[in-house]
Amino acid sequence: MYYKLKLNDKVRVPPERMGEDLNSVILDVLQEQFEGSVDKEMGIFIAVTAVNRVGDGEIIYSDGGVYYDVDFEAVVLRLSLQEIIEGVVVETTSFGAFVSLGPIDAMLHMSQISDEYIDYDEKNSRLVCKDSGRTIGVGDTLRARVVALSLNERDPRESKIGLTMRQPGLGTLAWIEEDMQKEKAEKETK
Repeated sequence: MYYKLKLNDKVRVPPERMGEDLNSVILDVLQEQFEGSVDKEMGIFIAVTAVNRVGDGEIIYSDGGVYYDVDFEAVVLRLSLQEIIEGVVVETTSFGAFVSLGPIDAMLHMSQISDEYIDYDEKNSRLVCKDSGRTIGVGDTLRARVVALSLNERDPRESKIGLTMRQPGLGTLAWIEEDMQKEKAEKETK
């Protein structure tokens, strides 16, 4: 889930940027420092959106920069185990699908798609359920549950997020719609 956080930090303004607008420089420094980074407690930083307060500057001996206490706002993605998310399939492989959650991709392994046997149609880059004929391909939006979560603060690209769709109410949006139509039709025939 996405959160808007109010944070504070000490920001170093480099000497070569001293003549520029202080709020703009601080926003640039914060964006460079935080955006795309991972903090296990706070989440994945999407954007630093505003600088709310800039305190008095401090000069440290032998450093040409000025350090400011700053209050700012940021948007983060904070995932938790068992959370249900929606994402878009960005790649299919012989072992599953990669799903974009916005700033990071998650893995949906073949064994977590369905109880059915799954084939990989390499020619069309699609995962195909053997019995029902349901498919998953690039561009499909799906709903899944987070079942594995390992965020790497040092190298965010090495973070690992595992998903499952093997529960009722999960799957591609087309599958979910199809299931709802079946359920509605069954109710009407009773």
